[in-house]
Amino acid sequence: MSPESKKLFNIIILGVAFMFMFTAFQTCGNVAQTVIRSLNSTDFHGSGYTSMAIIYGVFSASNLITPSVVAIIGPQLSMFASGLFYSILMFIFSVFWDLLKRIVLLWTAQGNCLTINSDEHTIGRNSGIFWALLQSSLFFGNLYIYFAWQGKTQISESDRRTVFIALTVISLVGTVLFFLIRQPDSENHSCIVFFLTEKSLKLCVTKEMLLLSITTAYTGLELTFFSGVYGTCIGAVNKFGTEEKSLIGLSGIFIGIGEILGGSLFGLLSKNNRFGRNPVVLLGILVHFIAFYLIFLNMPGDAPIAPIEGTDSSAYIKSSKEVAIFCSFLLGLGDSCFNTQLLSILGFLYSEDSAPAFAVFKFVQSICAAVAFFYSNYLLLHWQLLVMVIFGFFGTISFFSVEWAAAAIVARGSDYRSI
Repeated sequence: MSPESKKLFNIIILGVAFMFMFTAFQTCGNVAQTVIRSLNSTDFHGSGYTSMAIIYGVFSASNLITPSVVAIIGPQLSMFASGLFYSILMFIFSVFWDLLKRIVLLWTAQGNCLTINSDEHTIGRNSGIFWALLQSSLFFGNLYIYFAWQGKTQISESDRRTVFIALTVISLVGTVLFFLIRQPDSENHSCIVFFLTEKSLKLCVTKEMLLLSITTAYTGLELTFFSGVYGTCIGAVNKFGTEEKSLIGLSGIFIGIGEILGGSLFGLLSKNNRFGRNPVVLLGILVHFIAFYLIFLNMPGDAPIAPIEGTDSSAYIKSSKEVAIFCSFLLGLGDSCFNTQLLSILGFLYSEDSAPAFAVFKFVQSICAAVAFFYSNYLLLHWQLLVMVIFGFFGTISFFSVEWAAAAIVARGSDYRSI
């Protein structure tokens, strides 16, 4: 196998492994608030939003130290150990929201692995391939939820247990796949970097990273919305009838379709894109603004914070299941626009410091996701949408400025169309 073929093989294995792992993670996140609300009729009382806020808060803090761990034991062992620990504990306790913090090593190691298996000519393609494979998890996991909960208005203990056991097994398969990743024959990137925590902190105050942090903050806010809040909104609308709970799974499926389509499309077109990354990000924000406007019209304002009985409130238009699912697709497509281009530009700008760069990226994204999950307990839908519109606008502008600077760098040394 040629060196380039081996690197492409590694990217595909990385994507497939993450697909299995995050079939568990993203599916659970999508139903977290619905499942925990179903427990509030027992002695347990809690909020899925608060649980996810704690998870992402721990996740963000851990990203400040995980680059050092990745540097010492390498990305492959980091991903395997983290995934294995997560899967075992998930099986023992059968409660995912207190245990997902075990995967804090995964994203830092993933960014390092993606970078050392790419160069400036392949980082765009590889980011698209990885993202499409990763987000396939949304399709398969939520397809299971859709059929398992079809026609149900309440979630029983046996339903919850069956879901957790199935997803635990799937995550273990993904963990084992990390061992198939091969060491590249030659590396143009430094994989072992010492004092990475200090490097991460220094990167936080660079001009490029500060600007990209605004974009990253937006991806954290909209991550919370499409992965936890929007499914809850759909499941709370009583006017959807007995399909309201299964529609949560169907929403996740169409989010996944949008993510897969975006990742595949931008990965295939990256080699022939003479305009760089900005048009993709512009497409992403336009798609999201359309989705936010339709959601504003189609969903009751109290849907995110409705009780387990749901809400009978009216939206500005008659709530439509078809519009709700179409918005799910738009949310996934827009998210893929932002994340594929962020992965691409980080791998290009910080090819020699990939571990700390991706740690900062996940730190900012996770802390904003944690904040968003926290305020989702209190803010009505229209206020949550307004926050995302503001951050989305300024995040897009900040990305443009960094991309123009990156284009100037490439213009002095290589063909920008190949990024």
